[in-house]
Amino acid sequence: MESVMESNRVGGMEEFHVMRVMALAEQLEKEGMDIIHMEVGEPDFRAPDAVKNAAISAIEGGATGYTSALGLPELREKISEYYVKRYNYKVDNNRIVVTPGASGALLLALAATVDVGDGVLVTDPGYPCNRNIVRSLGAKDIPVAVTATENYQLSAGLLEKYLTADVRAAIVSTPSNPTGTVISAEELLRVYERLSVNSSILIVDEIYHGLTYEDDMETALNISDDIFVVNSFSKYFSMTGWRLGWLVVPSKMVNVVERLSQNLIIAPSTIAQYAAIACFEEEQIEIYDHRRDIFKERRDFLVKALTEIGFKIEVVPEGAFYIYADCSLFTNDSYQFCFDLIKHTGVAITPGKDFGYNNSHKYVRFAYANSMKNLRVGVSRMKEYLL
Repeated sequence: MESVMESNRVGGMEEFHVMRVMALAEQLEKEGMDIIHMEVGEPDFRAPDAVKNAAISAIEGGATGYTSALGLPELREKISEYYVKRYNYKVDNNRIVVTPGASGALLLALAATVDVGDGVLVTDPGYPCNRNIVRSLGAKDIPVAVTATENYQLSAGLLEKYLTADVRAAIVSTPSNPTGTVISAEELLRVYERLSVNSSILIVDEIYHGLTYEDDMETALNISDDIFVVNSFSKYFSMTGWRLGWLVVPSKMVNVVERLSQNLIIAPSTIAQYAAIACFEEEQIEIYDHRRDIFKERRDFLVKALTEIGFKIEVVPEGAFYIYADCSLFTNDSYQFCFDLIKHTGVAITPGKDFGYNNSHKYVRFAYANSMKNLRVGVSRMKEYLL
């Protein structure tokens, strides 16, 4: 018997399939091919100068020791004020837990509420880390097949089929990755009420809030203080590599989450926290909102262009920076299609199988986190290859 073996939990985890696409992209770039990246799920913008300067000031001022496991009080207060300005909702800053990214926030929310063997509903298609974090805790992810009919979101109607006594929690992402779709406030309320009857908790991922293109979104906290809300500085605030997020916790669970954070995380990055305080200055918010307008311009261009090529876009994304497109006109194997596309056109995209099993062979994800110039080049190459 081997002395070192992986755990059963890790054995159930799949790799990011897009990493193989990215590895091929890197190889082709080294060989001299120009690659148009539409596979990467991060903004092409970086933190504004004021944010970077705040980090430099923290370093030069020696503010590099541990903070509280809950985060800097000044940052938690700024986040609380942000909820008032953006959502007209007052959240007690004592309920705000600063975390190492949204993944850290989700880990804490699940570790605080879910036991081994409990069921957790996740949408399919959906962000793969959600189901893998569930599995890492010994819980059971239950994929809910969502389609364009439900706007690729969980619904109260679907809960009638999937909600059982062993379901402890459900995760809703709005706007979602990979579809960019949102759930309406009315439907989210119905989902929460149905879960509550089952004594199940609701965790809402709001990391793409701020990046919606039609209407301003309400926070799920408007529905109930019992909802766990995950957010991040990565997307709207363009701080992916800084690894910082936050979790809004029901009051009765703050001490529980604090104990977990003390032991699993110790504290989030102190330098990143001081930098993040600057994010909430009015001048920075204006920068972020301008970037949102640029993302909308890219979305409008790419939805139209992909449709003209022959991709089927069943729901126009309302937020984030992704388009989930049916490529069945060209292939019945979207995974292989991604490799063929990059080899022939230099356009890198993500296969649907990264996001679940629900007809994933038919779908690919385009990320429009790239310049309009590059998007136009990518579209031109795809037209030449596919038409």
